[in-house]
Amino acid sequence: MAVTKSKSPAGHRKDTPTRTQDPEGTRQNIIEIASEEFALNGLSGARIDEIAARTRSSKRMIYYYFGDKEGLYLSALENAYRTVREGESRLDVEGLSPIEALRRLVEFTFDHHHKHESFIRMVMIENIHHGEYLEKSTAIRGLNVTAIATIKSIYERGVSDDTFRDGLDPLELHWQISALCFFNVSNRATFSKIFGREVGAPKAQQSLRHAVVDMVMRYVVRPEKLDA
Repeated sequence: MAVTKSKSPAGHRKDTPTRTQDPEGTRQNIIEIASEEFALNGLSGARIDEIAARTRSSKRMIYYYFGDKEGLYLSALENAYRTVREGESRLDVEGLSPIEALRRLVEFTFDHHHKHESFIRMVMIENIHHGEYLEKSTAIRGLNVTAIATIKSIYERGVSDDTFRDGLDPLELHWQISALCFFNVSNRATFSKIFGREVGAPKAQQSLRHAVVDMVMRYVVRPEKLDA
């Protein structure tokens, strides 16, 4: 990290630590650390001082990139959705049969949510805020259009070749897949404590993953095609 002379918005000069060689890397690092803080403490509980300390940057730098804490929160939320959608885009489901494409999509969603608990927590926090900040983001709306387009394409191919049941709504199907995979993370702790079984253990997760895929397939695929 180099020390450079930078101007404040008022035009004053101040020695400010900045990563002159990789500004985008610095910005992304701030977003990743901020995501952890927001997921742990919520929007109101997260502290810019703590985020700055963990990134070895400064409050001034964070405000320069994101404007204020709400701007940083929105950027972290956008990054969380971007990560899951970019992962979906790498599945190359167009080259698979409808059954295999749907299976791969459900498996990916389950695995992604399991590995990215901060994503689930941030979505939960945004729901506490009634989607107020998400609504301000055209980026998030654009990103999630691709999610519906992907599942719509898979579903329509499956209907066309008589593999999938007709009359299902791709948006509702996305909801149902998301619900099964989301609950696996959002309610894991309480479910484990209430029923005395550690559902987060590797063996339990393997069983749940298989069951989630099986439930979706049995709902969408025609019975005779599934048995075959």
